[in-house]
Amino acid sequence: MSQKKRYVLVGTGGRAEFFYAALARDYRDTSELIAFCDMNQTRMNYANQLLREKYDYPEIPTYTADQFDLMIDREKPDVVIVTSVDRTHHTYIIRAMELGCDVVTEKPMTVDEEKCQEILDTVKRTGRNIRVTFNYRYAPHHTKLKELIMDGVIGQVHSVHFEWLLNTQHGADYFRRWHRDKRNSGGLLVHKSTHHFDLVNFWIDSQPETVFAFGDLMFYGKENAEKRGETQFYERATGNRIAKEDPFALHLDDNEHLKAMYLDAEHEDGYRRDQSVFGDGISIEDTMGVLVQYKNKAILTYSLVAYQPWEGYRIVFNGSKGRIEVNVVEQSYVNSGGDKALEGALKGKSIHVFPMFDEPYEVEVEEAEGGHGGGDPVLLNDIFGNPEPDKFNRAANHIDGARSILTGIAANKAIRTGLPVRVDSLVQF
Repeated sequence: MSQKKRYVLVGTGGRAEFFYAALARDYRDTSELIAFCDMNQTRMNYANQLLREKYDYPEIPTYTADQFDLMIDREKPDVVIVTSVDRTHHTYIIRAMELGCDVVTEKPMTVDEEKCQEILDTVKRTGRNIRVTFNYRYAPHHTKLKELIMDGVIGQVHSVHFEWLLNTQHGADYFRRWHRDKRNSGGLLVHKSTHHFDLVNFWIDSQPETVFAFGDLMFYGKENAEKRGETQFYERATGNRIAKEDPFALHLDDNEHLKAMYLDAEHEDGYRRDQSVFGDGISIEDTMGVLVQYKNKAILTYSLVAYQPWEGYRIVFNGSKGRIEVNVVEQSYVNSGGDKALEGALKGKSIHVFPMFDEPYEVEVEEAEGGHGGGDPVLLNDIFGNPEPDKFNRAANHIDGARSILTGIAANKAIRTGLPVRVDSLVQF
């Protein structure tokens, strides 16, 4: 039997449990979780508590952010899992590779072109490997779309229309926490849309060439609320009388998990997870439209709105032999507020094919359990277990990670300048 791979994890916030739970519960035969690293000791202590009480796994050593090199030297991991704030991803990805480790990173790989170039250069210099965890590739209905396009069901794909809706529970959550500062997240066109842009790259087997975009903060933020006649404002929800009447408020003391992970930990770093979505200091957009031309000449029209009544998306593929229409409704959720299997879980879906000279038909896709439409368990096995050969090549590396964020990075630049952006001008592969 091959030796177990040794993993350390950096960043024990909301996304971390997805990875350390899998290692502790499902992949003990192939993998070993050996250390946590975070700037917040209270949060690491809580992660260790969950390991012990929820997953029957022994507590592991903890290292503060300034002890990253010490952790690598002392624990000698094979792989570093990066689930920290987006703007710090490149720091840990690069240093891990320089110290001889491979990397598994949460999306987005990083938030701007300079950091992306540093990562690409470090891969070339060190020869290490990066896996970017695009779980949406593994959802059965997304894999089925890849199969239909690969099989030529609608011929050559010429255009894609992709509309994604975030509702007033999940969408609002990006405006309560660190994501609201564009320096941290790159905005939703990088943090969230990297999933969607990666899917398009994956489906049509191409990469973005030219990007143009518009975007603005049109619903969230104090100024927009004032225009709608709001007169009562607050800084944070927890313990605030005014917030009790606000359907957008998140009360950390109402959720045991959120309280332990954030409220009880904020004395160390001052991070407030429950900020008002109608406060000042929001620098990301909530309404975005993007136009992309790909190297194979396909055109994408993309829309993302973060304050809708329902959660989900609509996709249309127009090809030389017909059309595919996709409609998906997802479960609503708040990050870290409940069962991980509910994140991106399906409430309903449909895939219809419209051949150019034949009767339209619906494509049936077998449902799968788990978060993100059933993609999460397949992704985790692909990373930590014994993956089977995959004709769809769903495993994403640093090139895939770069191409997915470069659409959003180019869109951000287009919003700033009012000009189209050539993706090749941003980085050199």
